[in-house]
Amino acid sequence: MSTATQNRGFGAVLWDYLTTVDHKKIGILYLIGGGFFFILGGLEAMIIRIQLMVPENDFISAGLYNEMITMHGTTMIFLAAMPLLIGLMNYIMPLQIGARDVAFPFLNSLGFWLFFLGGVLLNCSWFLGGAPDAGWTSYAPLSIQSPGHGVDFYVMGLQLSGAGTLIGGINFLVTIVTMRAPGMTYMRMPLFTWTTFVISVLILFAFPALTVGLFLLMFDRMFGSAFFDVALGGNAVIWQHLFWIFGHPEVYILILPAFGIFSETFPTFSKKRLFGYTAMVFATILIAFLGFMVWAHHMFTVGLGPTANAIFAIATMAIAVPTGIKIFNWLATMWGGSITINSAMLWTLAFIPSFTIGGMTGVMLASSVADYQYHDTYFVVAHFHYVIVGGVVFGILAGLHYWWPKMFGRILNETMGKISFWLFFIGFHLTFFIQHFLGLMGMPRRYWVFLENQGLDTGNLISTVGALLMGLGGLLFVINIIYTSVKGEKAPADPWDGRTLEWAISSPPKHYNFAQMPLVRGLDPLWIEKMDGNSKMTPAEPLDEIHMPNGSILPLIMTIGFTIASFGFIYQTDNSAWLIAVYVGMAIALGSMLIRSLKDDYGHHISKEELEREAE
Repeated sequence: MSTATQNRGFGAVLWDYLTTVDHKKIGILYLIGGGFFFILGGLEAMIIRIQLMVPENDFISAGLYNEMITMHGTTMIFLAAMPLLIGLMNYIMPLQIGARDVAFPFLNSLGFWLFFLGGVLLNCSWFLGGAPDAGWTSYAPLSIQSPGHGVDFYVMGLQLSGAGTLIGGINFLVTIVTMRAPGMTYMRMPLFTWTTFVISVLILFAFPALTVGLFLLMFDRMFGSAFFDVALGGNAVIWQHLFWIFGHPEVYILILPAFGIFSETFPTFSKKRLFGYTAMVFATILIAFLGFMVWAHHMFTVGLGPTANAIFAIATMAIAVPTGIKIFNWLATMWGGSITINSAMLWTLAFIPSFTIGGMTGVMLASSVADYQYHDTYFVVAHFHYVIVGGVVFGILAGLHYWWPKMFGRILNETMGKISFWLFFIGFHLTFFIQHFLGLMGMPRRYWVFLENQGLDTGNLISTVGALLMGLGGLLFVINIIYTSVKGEKAPADPWDGRTLEWAISSPPKHYNFAQMPLVRGLDPLWIEKMDGNSKMTPAEPLDEIHMPNGSILPLIMTIGFTIASFGFIYQTDNSAWLIAVYVGMAIALGSMLIRSLKDDYGHHISKEELEREAE
C-alpha cells in the first residue's frame, strides 16, 4: 500500500501477498477476505428480506430459503465478523505492544489461508448441487438426514476455517505473553490488546468443542456411524451441547474485540484516559469466564429439567453485570471530556444504545420460563442481531474508520463516512427493532412464508425497507474505500492525537514496525511522552540491525492440499475413486510440512546503515 508497492507490477504485488508472513499484510488479507464474505452474507440477507417482504411471497422456493438462512448465518459469523476482527487484531495488536511481528509469522500466514480456502470451499456448495440447508447451527437429526452434499461442505469448510482461527488464537497468545516492549506490563496494555489476549484464550478452549462436533457429524454422514442418529442408539441433543459449548463463547469472541475497539476510540476522541481501566480489564476476564457457563440457555426448551435451567438462567443474568460495568465506564470516560464527533466516534456512540437494547432482551431471554414463549420466534432474531450488528459490526466499522489511516496512510472521507453511518444506523433499527414485536405476535423463525391477515404484513415490510437502507449504507462505505484509495488525503503518523504505541510510528508502518524498541513508562505510553514534551517515543535500546522472517508460499500450498482432500472426503460417499483426492491432498499438505521442517530458513537482516537511511 506504500508508494513502493504502487511502483511495482501487479504480478509482483500479488506474489508478495500470496507469500507474505508480515502481520500487517496478513491483517489486510483478512480484511479483504472478511469484507468479501461480508458482502456475500449481506446479499443473502437481502434475498431473505425480499422473500419476507409481503405475505405468501414466492420470490424463492422453500428449499432455497433454507439454504439462504443457513449460509447467511454461517457466513456472517464464521467468515465475515470473525476474520474482520482477526484482521484488525493482526495489524494493530503487535504495534500496540511494541512488537516487530507476531510470534509465529509462518503460522499466521497458514491461519489466513485455512480460513479463506475453508470459506471458498463452503461457498463452492452453491455450484455443486446445493448449499447446506440445516440452519447455521446445523442441528441433528436434520443435518444427518439432509440430502445431497450441502451439509458435507458445511462440515469440511468449517473444519478448515476453524483450524485457521485456532492457529491465530494460539499465535496471539504467545505474541502477547512473550513479545511486549520493555516496560509494557500486563496492566499497561491497551484494552484492545487485552481483549485480543482474552478472546485468544476463549478460542483455545471453545473451538475444540466445535471441532469434535464436526468430526462426529462428518463420521455420521460420510462413514455410517451413529453418534446423533436416535434410531441407531445415538443422541441428537449431544450435538446441541457440543455446538453451544463452542457457540456461546463465540459470541464473546466476537463482542470482546469490539469492546476493545470502543475502549480505544472513547479515550482518543474524548481527550481523556479510559475511566476505570483496572475494572475494565477484570470485567473483560469475568465476561470470558462466565461465557463458558451459559451455553445451555440456548437449550431451555430441550427438557434438561428445572435444576439445569435455573443454574444456566442465573449464570446468564450474571454476565450482564460486567457488561454493565463497561457501559458505565465508557460513559464516564466521555464525561467532562473534549469530544470530537467524526465517523469513528459516531459508530462508537451509536453502539451504546444499540448494544444495550440487545443486552436487555438477552436478560429477558435468560428467564427460562419466559424463554418457552420467545424461543424460535423473531424476538430471538431481533435480540442477536442487536448484539451482533449493534455491537460487533458497529465495532468493526468504528475500528476501520479509526485505524484506516494507520493501515493505508489515508483518511477515509468524512462526509461519505457520516452519510453511510446514518443510512446504516437508521436501516439497522428499522430492520430489527420491529422484529421484537413480530416475534411477540407469534412469527416463527426460519419459516419461508407467512400468511395474510395475521397482523404481520406491515412489520415485515418495514423490516425489508430497513434492510435496503443498511445495504445502501454498506455500499457507500465500499465507495468511500475506493474513493479514498484514489483521492484520499494523506494521513500523518498520528492523525487523531492518539494515546497508544501504534500512533508513534509512520502511517503505514515500515515492515519492521519499530526501528528501536520503545520504552513504555505507563498506561497510554505515547500520551505520557507527549505530556513530557517529547515528539516521539523514548527508545529502550540503541539502534542495531533487525532480524525479520522471509516470506513463504508453503502455507498456501499446504492449505490447497487440505482443500483437495476435503473434496475427496465429501465425494467418496458417491464413488470410492474420490479417495485418491484425499491421498493426493494429504500428500501435498504433509509434503509441504516436511519441506518446512527440513529446509533451513534463517530470515533476513536489516542493517543499521539501512535503518539510519530510512529514518532520515
